[in-house]
Amino acid sequence: MFRSQTLLLATALVLIPLSSTVLASSEDAWDDFAKDVAAKCTALAEGRIEQPKVVVDPFGTESYGVAILTGKAVGAAAVVSSICVYDKKSQTAEIGGELPADQVTISIP
Repeated sequence: MFRSQTLLLATALVLIPLSSTVLASSEDAWDDFAKDVAAKCTALAEGRIEQPKVVVDPFGTESYGVAILTGKAVGAAAVVSSICVYDKKSQTAEIGGELPADQVTISIP
């Protein structure tokens, strides 16, 4: 019994530092993912939304990243929002149409 407890303790001591490294790199990967989604979606909003504010779902779906962009419509006084979808495999994004503020209300701090 004592030998199995020692083995278990030794295994835990080896794996705990490794798991924190994996979590850290995973967190970095999700941060990079969110930055890429935001950058590609913001580029697609050019000419549609002036200085868009972007909120990225931190993980998206299994296959897609999702973001909401909001701001003043180019050439108008209206505030609009658009939904952007990012394909995780191809790393390309597509943006939907402009949704007026009376249909969708987005509050970004």
